Amino acid sequence: MKLKGYIKYIGVVAFFGGVCGLAACLARLSGQDSQAAAWYSIVPAVLAIVLAFLTHHVLLSLGIAIVVGGLLSSVPPAPLSAAAWLGGLKSAALFVGAAASDRTNLLILSFIPPIFVMVEVTIASGGFHGIILWLLKRVKNRKSAQAATALLGILCFIDDYANAIIVGSMMQPITDRFRVSREKLSFIVDATSAPISGLAVVSTWIAYEVGLFADMSQKLGMGKTGYSMFFDALSFRFYCLLMIVFVFVHIILGRDFGPMKSAEDNAKSEGTNHDNETDSSAHAGSPTGPADGQVSGRAINALLPLGGLILFHMTGLWIDGSGPARLAEGGSPLSWVYWREVISDAEHSHHMLLFSALFGMTIALLCGRLSGALRLSTVRRCFYRGIKRAAMPSVILILAWSLKNCCDSLKAGEFLTTMLADRVSPHWFPPILFLVASVTSFATGTSWGTMAILIPTAIPVAFALDGQTYGLTTMISLGAVLDGAIFGDHCSPISDTTIISSTASSCDLMRHVRTQLPYSLSVAALALLGAYLPSAFGLAPRWSLTLAVLIMLSLFAGYSWYRRRRVP
Repeated sequence: MKLKGYIKYIGVVAFFGGVCGLAACLARLSGQDSQAAAWYSIVPAVLAIVLAFLTHHVLLSLGIAIVVGGLLSSVPPAPLSAAAWLGGLKSAALFVGAAASDRTNLLILSFIPPIFVMVEVTIASGGFHGIILWLLKRVKNRKSAQAATALLGILCFIDDYANAIIVGSMMQPITDRFRVSREKLSFIVDATSAPISGLAVVSTWIAYEVGLFADMSQKLGMGKTGYSMFFDALSFRFYCLLMIVFVFVHIILGRDFGPMKSAEDNAKSEGTNHDNETDSSAHAGSPTGPADGQVSGRAINALLPLGGLILFHMTGLWIDGSGPARLAEGGSPLSWVYWREVISDAEHSHHMLLFSALFGMTIALLCGRLSGALRLSTVRRCFYRGIKRAAMPSVILILAWSLKNCCDSLKAGEFLTTMLADRVSPHWFPPILFLVASVTSFATGTSWGTMAILIPTAIPVAFALDGQTYGLTTMISLGAVLDGAIFGDHCSPISDTTIISSTASSCDLMRHVRTQLPYSLSVAALALLGAYLPSAFGLAPRWSLTLAVLIMLSLFAGYSWYRRRRVP
């Protein structure tokens, strides 16, 4: 092993030992009752972070952390007892079993496969290809090619993986034609994948986020539904919102900086014939291409399933949340408050997710078959690919819920609440939490894993800082965890979406990481200093977002003035 590897391992071990030692010292100094929540209750979550950083395998890391958590639940009182060790292993198995058999969890898991199947069917039937053909008629120059890429990224909001694959593969010939660098293409693809899917009311992310929030609400007695907490957190999703604004502002103004500027200058003068460029045959097996080589573009095959899914889902929530009754009482369907109250009162939101996914999948199948774009053999392959793609996030979800059960059993949230509630200011906790989530996600390469680790441990602390009420600190902290997780995932070279974005755009991975990193860091700094801090100190989120956007525009204007002054 090289010296750099030894230093990495020593540093990680030192970090793990330091965190555990600090927790033990704080517990001892505070005189905390060890029977209530021991200091080692934080070990599973910290261990999951450390192992994920060292191994880059989130499944392995979560699995080991769960086993260790099970052992810690029974071994410390009797470390020399074989029965205690066996009981700990049994506890770990029970954590997983409870997570996999929970009715709500099963509803969430059942939502994922039909969504992935719908995406595969829509791709195979030429739906997204038809949208591309429509866009081609309207793309006239470099700016419109980049804007079309960003708009398509927003339209493909259902899933970040499908977003990256579809947009990168489909837009590459168009951006190449107008000499947009592969680095710029992969950045736009990456910047409109996870940030969009994380914000979308209907996506493969929503069930996961809502599920984590609902568990916290039930555990802490907040009296809020997972959906209402998601909508409350939307106002504080500053990184995702600012990244979307940044993408369009920098496209419109045409001002690049850092390594991206060099890549764009090279593309303008020399084209996109990079060493990593692959010929068209490399994409012959891509799921975004016409199925069986014969499918023509049919945008309706994508628009009807997506529109049907959203309409069915929103209608179901409207009915379930007493929308008609509120309308009869004088509520306005044009009011944001009206829809937030309706969705918050929906008691069967997870059922609506499942039914809407099945409805969207059915519409996609009907469109494909009636248009003649899908053969039965192609449908079977779409089901196989969709279910196969759903397997990995489903396993991650089960392990994430199992780790949450483990942390709950050890009372990690109670320990952190007791240790930090009187030591951290409510004004500083959300910004610090954003940084912690960013570092964790960057190190692990997974936003979902970061959410699974931090929401069960950090939100109880925010709730305590709010005086055991669902207040401002809690709502900002919800947004900070989700946004920090996406920011770190966006920058990480070991992130699946980063890798997929560069691959689909035929861009070298490290070129993609190196060129987009200054952009991501700039937006994260704006989110932290221009939005999270002011909001934590009481500024309304819309004004915090406005402030951050104004700062962004001012920086772009200053950079443009500087560039003009330098041109002779």
